[in-house]
Amino acid sequence: MNKTVELVKLWGEFESQNPGGTLDEFFRHQLSLKIKAEKQDTPGWQLHPGINGQLMILIRRIGKYHMVYSNKALEGSGLDQIEEFGILVTIFNHVNLIKSEAIFDNLMELSSGTNMLTRLKRRGLISEYADKEDKRVKRLKLTAKGEETLVNAKMRVLQAAQLMMDSLNDEDKQLCLQLLTPVGDRFSGLFQKQRNKTFDEIFVEMVG
Repeated sequence: MNKTVELVKLWGEFESQNPGGTLDEFFRHQLSLKIKAEKQDTPGWQLHPGINGQLMILIRRIGKYHMVYSNKALEGSGLDQIEEFGILVTIFNHVNLIKSEAIFDNLMELSSGTNMLTRLKRRGLISEYADKEDKRVKRLKLTAKGEETLVNAKMRVLQAAQLMMDSLNDEDKQLCLQLLTPVGDRFSGLFQKQRNKTFDEIFVEMVG
């Protein structure tokens, strides 16, 4: 069958089942059908996650791979782990940050984040200064050494990201960003507010 004719036929079938469907939705639908067709059967006695679980397992595994390779890339850079790089970037990009803002922006616990900031200060990468209006409030900035370390580490971190994503073309990467950004945006404003709630409370609040 001519490819154009086949495409029109597929679109007609999709549109009949999804009135008002967009081209983006059509192409995502076709991609999901392709993935389902390629899925291999596994023994019925095994524990199998649902589609939500499969996606979260994949994201978690990719995140762990990225952490391992990023930490390797940072060896000799003056930074011990990718979380330190993240905190330095946050302090550099957001002027006049207080400690808790730097910590929570990087999704860290207050205690572990405070310890990390203490280590970075001890190594001469960041410094504290008193707020002009409230002397009790301490704000953060990078030292000259911290800025130099950040610039040198940036290239290594970018190389680690390239290593992880090199198998995808730019169009696939843009699609991934388009699909997953709403998930990140949904939780970014709620994460800190829900820290003291139980899981059941959070589930009811967000899912119903």
